[in-house]
Amino acid sequence: MKKENKKLVVIGNGLAGVACVEEILSLDPKRFEIMVIGAEPHLNYNRVLLSQVLTGEKKPEEIRLHSRDWYDENNIKLLTGHAVTKVLRGSKKVITEDNREIPYDNLIFATGAVPIMPKIKGIKKEGVFAFRTLGDSEKIRDYIDADGDVLKKKKAVIIGGGLLGLEAAHSLVKLGLDVTVLHLTDKLMERQLDGVAAELLKKDLEKIGIKVLLNKEVVEVFGGDNVEGLIFKNGGEINADVVVVSIGIMPNARLAKESGVYSERGVVVSDTMQSYDPSVYAVGECIEHRGKTFGLVGPIFEQARVLANHLAGDARLDFKSTETSTRLKVPGIELFSVGNVTRQEGLEALEYKDVSGGVYKLVLLKENTIQGVLMYGNTEEAPELFSCLLTGEDVGERRRGSIFGLREAGGGGTLSVESMADTAIVCGCNGITKGDIVSAIESKGLFTREEVTKETRAGGSCGGCGQLIDELLLSVLGSHFQRSLKPPSLCECTSYGRADIVKNIREKKLFTVGAVMETLGWESVGCDDCRPALNYYLSMVWPLESVEDKSSRLINERMSANIQKDNTFSVVPRIYGGVVTPKELMKISEVAVKYKAKLVKITGGQRLDLVGIKKEDLEDVWKDIGMPSGFAYAKALRTVKTCLGEKFCRFGTQDSLGLGVNMERKFSGLWMPAKVKMGVSGCPRNCAESAIKDIGIVCVSGGYEIYVGGSGGIELKGAKRLCMVETEEDVIEIVSAFLQFYREEANYGERTFKWVRRITMEALRETIEGNLTLRGELSLRLELALSVLKDPWKERVSV
Repeated sequence: MKKENKKLVVIGNGLAGVACVEEILSLDPKRFEIMVIGAEPHLNYNRVLLSQVLTGEKKPEEIRLHSRDWYDENNIKLLTGHAVTKVLRGSKKVITEDNREIPYDNLIFATGAVPIMPKIKGIKKEGVFAFRTLGDSEKIRDYIDADGDVLKKKKAVIIGGGLLGLEAAHSLVKLGLDVTVLHLTDKLMERQLDGVAAELLKKDLEKIGIKVLLNKEVVEVFGGDNVEGLIFKNGGEINADVVVVSIGIMPNARLAKESGVYSERGVVVSDTMQSYDPSVYAVGECIEHRGKTFGLVGPIFEQARVLANHLAGDARLDFKSTETSTRLKVPGIELFSVGNVTRQEGLEALEYKDVSGGVYKLVLLKENTIQGVLMYGNTEEAPELFSCLLTGEDVGERRRGSIFGLREAGGGGTLSVESMADTAIVCGCNGITKGDIVSAIESKGLFTREEVTKETRAGGSCGGCGQLIDELLLSVLGSHFQRSLKPPSLCECTSYGRADIVKNIREKKLFTVGAVMETLGWESVGCDDCRPALNYYLSMVWPLESVEDKSSRLINERMSANIQKDNTFSVVPRIYGGVVTPKELMKISEVAVKYKAKLVKITGGQRLDLVGIKKEDLEDVWKDIGMPSGFAYAKALRTVKTCLGEKFCRFGTQDSLGLGVNMERKFSGLWMPAKVKMGVSGCPRNCAESAIKDIGIVCVSGGYEIYVGGSGGIELKGAKRLCMVETEEDVIEIVSAFLQFYREEANYGERTFKWVRRITMEALRETIEGNLTLRGELSLRLELALSVLKDPWKERVSV
């Protein structure tokens, strides 16, 4: 007898409910028989774009996220335009308003939120609207007759000077109405702005035609059947043909409460989105989690992932609420706010203010970690500072203006994304324009950088355009964009993340890529994201026992050389510290001539690169050169750049050349999460560019300063001072411990500067500098990994 699938009923066809369904389908598409019930008559749509429907820039069908065919193709039963009136938890049934009885095994409340309407006289007159749904947009537009040549309604009043109220005001101005915003307090957006920013915002709104009246409380809506105006508590009135109320939202938990599901402001859920009834879950704006409610899509999508993971039987994820940002979606007004932006005792304020220029920036710190960010007029640094707030990065070394991205000379900044042309290239690697990305965000309902990359390929190669993609998401979505952290799973082939994979490799003694995939239930043969990562994690956990899987390496590592655009290869032999003998030079020259290298290039890492070597000649080239591989193709130590040091240079304080060569000989060939570059400078003049290396050593009189987490690549990052030591032996020990800590804790593909920023310098210093026992253990594990290294060129030639 065939076992029936469990019945899953989702009450709500909005972003949250459908996001849960999408996640469940991706994890286990055959586990449930799914039914979605929506009170609205429309198919699932992108609520973020409602203002563009109001202005007529988009038709309702253009903001639709899923067609009827999508539901049919995924065997989802859909019932729209029918509200659920009862939930009978005892018999596990939901009852709709037309008396349909629908059974469930598991139930998800995704009922969203409802607008708060003030209890004042006349609030139900014709012409008074909330602005929350597609139906609201259509009603407002029909009421003011925006499609006609002459507007029937000309004067609009918005009650509420918060985020959504101001965006609604802008939409009505675009339609040609005379618009006034009424706000209860003495400053707009008082939860997100301080007095300076609020005053700048008021001035800019008035410039685009939006009048603002502060300290205005409405006590009555007057008129006949239709609204004619509003009366204020402190005296006075204002005429109005149409009124839009936008004073906030509250969780729509009425049905859950009436059904006996424990609710306070919203449906109270656990970290897995489960209610007090184990068969009932809730997600999105209708929930209350650890005392908080939610109105933005970033955390809602994370909740959907957690809920789906739990229902699919894995139950490894849990929901952790993070800070959400505010961004006003009004063209020409740049505003960003996140965290605590109220000055108070115990917080230090860093401020940049140019009131006449309309630019104001405020960062509140506690012990050099960001607690709040407020930016007005120029939000260029917002995504990066937001990331610093989320990760708790120590920003003490960026206090002198650089925290606001101020230039040392000439001032100015980069072009804002709003002013970029649609044809401007955002992703240079793949030729993806701003217009391509914005179109995908709007038409496909994208909310995260990962979704943009999956849909458009932008950011999928070098990743250098990631911050620009975030800024575009902020620009299009406003506060509905939630900067994402590292995705919970390694890739789309698995629901497991790095921590769980490494834990299983260690605890279950898995030694091959195949064994990991079989044990953890991989859904395919793997991809170019997960297979190389698994290969690395195996070698990191089990340096002696793991079995190398050559097929799981990318082509450059498989070939031990860098492939070029014409399918030839470049060969870079190891030249320790940039020091080469005449004999080695002659050998390189002879090989270049013999195998017709198209180019011999001196690299930035003080080496020689033979470009244009044919694939079939590689092993002969390696044999004839007789030098070790420079690993220019690998996630490994690339080079240790050095200067002449005290033996030759009159400014040198230590033997930087000798130390650099020793370090390169010791660590070369060691597999890492990402490529690693080092530099050793013989004095603070920094000729070896140690300040922008993954690990930089600066020699000073009496010792060595060790810097980590620098980058001279796509994202230019200055290295941060880890510590100072007295001897070369101390340098080697600290570097060894740092490298092993990085090897064990970083995500595959994560450069040191991103890893250091994520774990914080404070944690790094506690591990490497402050804990001698742990430092010694890390160094010993590194020595074990070094003990099994083989030069791939010699290995291939000797076979």
